[in-house]
Amino acid sequence: MTGPDAARRLRLLIVDDQPVIRRGLALILATAPDIEVVGQAADGQEAIELANSLAPDVVIMDLQMPRLGGVPATRSITAAHSAMRVVVLTTYDDDELVFEAIRAGAHAYLLKDASEDDVLETVRAVNRGESRLSPAIARKVMEQFRLLPAPGAEAAATSARAPEATRGIGPPSAPYEEPLTEKEARVLDLIAQGKSNKQIANTVFLAEGTVKNYVSRIMDKLHARTRTELAVRAVSRRAS
Repeated sequence: MTGPDAARRLRLLIVDDQPVIRRGLALILATAPDIEVVGQAADGQEAIELANSLAPDVVIMDLQMPRLGGVPATRSITAAHSAMRVVVLTTYDDDELVFEAIRAGAHAYLLKDASEDDVLETVRAVNRGESRLSPAIARKVMEQFRLLPAPGAEAAATSARAPEATRGIGPPSAPYEEPLTEKEARVLDLIAQGKSNKQIANTVFLAEGTVKNYVSRIMDKLHARTRTELAVRAVSRRAS
């Protein structure tokens, strides 16, 4: 495909150590007119090399792979390419892996039982700057944060007993967070529900561009690097 339409297509890199899954995903996703599969990698190290050379917009990343796994690969890719988005697609919903992937900078976390439409929509959503968590993973995030102590002295005394997977991704201490306005808090709540910017705009009767500005301000106030991390912090605020 040539001409201006080709330039607008989303560039996708697929990373999975199983050739059948990797090639199957490539065949399915390449049929979308707005997506171009620019490369395939069999492990995390190859993913980093191809991310550097091919400059994809979105990387679909498996987690458990030989040589280098998906979490360190995600960490390396998001550190080197701030605009590059990573979608985790894995069979594993282990607590520690979920939170390690989010800490590493993943923008979405899907299980491999997700439908083709879910995968396609997630790839497009993260490219727009949104985040996605599969329902099972969203429930896991909420359950984990219900285990966190409330902020304060007691929390400091008991934080060592908090699940390892939750350390480092919870909300920062209150003095470092700027308070949210009522409208920002409403937008944050909708983000935690997995709503897209367009859906949020329709709910709160704002322009989609205005919602994007709200999301950016909320991320600054809550010190979140990605929209996925912001969704996690939103859940933690509910649980506290």
